[in-house]
Amino acid sequence: MTSLQAGATRPLALITGASAGIGAAFARGYARRGHDLALVARRADRLEALAADLSREHDVDAFAVPADLAAFEAWRPILAAVEARGRTVDVLVNNAGFGIAQSFTGVPWERQRDFLMILVVNACGLAYGVVPAMAARGSGAIVNVASLAGFAPGAPGHTLYPGAKSLAIKFSQALDAEYGAKGLRVTAVCPGFTLTEFAEVNGTQALMEQAPRRFFQTADQVAEIAIAANARGQVVVVPGWHNKVAAALLHYLPESLVSFAVRRGAAKYHLES
Repeated sequence: MTSLQAGATRPLALITGASAGIGAAFARGYARRGHDLALVARRADRLEALAADLSREHDVDAFAVPADLAAFEAWRPILAAVEARGRTVDVLVNNAGFGIAQSFTGVPWERQRDFLMILVVNACGLAYGVVPAMAARGSGAIVNVASLAGFAPGAPGHTLYPGAKSLAIKFSQALDAEYGAKGLRVTAVCPGFTLTEFAEVNGTQALMEQAPRRFFQTADQVAEIAIAANARGQVVVVPGWHNKVAAALLHYLPESLVSFAVRRGAAKYHLES
């Protein structure tokens, strides 16, 4: 039996944004559980290195699918690449994303459009592509990486971020309502501050380093909590007691008070061009 044939007997997890941070943590978590991996991101060198390491350490079939999720209909060639290997997706992790710390018109429209393509359009496209086969099999899992910001009102900077993450939460709830009875497990994980390259990429790393470290979680902690929550059928999960408290306050306090507090807190992470 070839390694490809052997791998086909194991479930396959497709993970976007898998080259670093929470995406790489999901890859490690599912590899430990015996899943084969389709790793999606732009940085092919990182994907290949991670795939080789996880294949060797966990005796799974891990392979890279280099792709730019900002491209129109990027989800289609990604799923075609998986299908070309004779595989179907058993677990989808929509993790790819980034932040824009400037005001809405402080960056070119193309940057805002790329944000929506990655976090909303192609994430939903990937789900659209895998759900029918999952429902037909009577099993499947989708994890959408949302954020604590998905519960918060908008604030200066990161203009589209709360809306995109709120959509990830509502989208997960809707998919669960539509397909939960058909064997799909859908989870939105809503982390707070997490130790990743996210802040370095959007230019707020120096500011993030001033925040108390006790409020940060590691990417591996977030991924493990999300995988466990999905396995038990939890639709929305907020990792960490401090984030749970924050989510409760965002939900129960008067909107005017929440909006004032969020805007004041977010102001220091707002970078003007």
